Amino acid sequence: MIREGLKQLLELEDDIKVIAGFPDGRTAVEKYSEVKPDVVLMDINLPSLNGLEATELIRKIDSDAKIIMLTIHQDREYLLKALDLGAMGYILKHSDSKVLVEAVRSVYNNQTYIQPNMASELVCEYKRIKSVASNRSENLLTRRELEVLKLLTKGLLNKEIANILYISEKTVKNHISSIFRKLDVQDRTQAAIYAIKHSIGD
Repeated sequence: MIREGLKQLLELEDDIKVIAGFPDGRTAVEKYSEVKPDVVLMDINLPSLNGLEATELIRKIDSDAKIIMLTIHQDREYLLKALDLGAMGYILKHSDSKVLVEAVRSVYNNQTYIQPNMASELVCEYKRIKSVASNRSENLLTRRELEVLKLLTKGLLNKEIANILYISEKTVKNHISSIFRKLDVQDRTQAAIYAIKHSIGD
């Protein structure tokens, strides 16, 4: 009933035609090469193979497959997993028909489409990953190295850093060498860019 309803809804649009529909993930995978759809609308909750598993297998058959996940799940975990497996779209079943049509057209045109009210989940995940990366970087460096890096980022010379921290220039050089090694950078500019990018020393 759901598949038939979606078919009727989509085919109200002049530029969209539903060429096949399958009751489970395994059949969808087996028939994919035969049907060769421009866009796949994939439910996550499917028998035999769930939508995520089917998406992964279809992408192995065709790395250019354009798949939209249609789901009841608003959890960030499902969204990120779907995108990680190569899905280009993620929309909720209770969405307005305009959202569904827009998603199909966007993905057909090689654009990623995420349910508008779920886009914030990606922003939260980006911030989380950035925070983790920053914390890891900061944990690599000693307190003194962080102080040196912060001053280095401001463009100060070794002598100026030494005067501010009341240490010798040789000690500053040693700290900078250690910073370069730990952050896997080659020079002061790269170190400064790394620090700014990861908000180290703010």
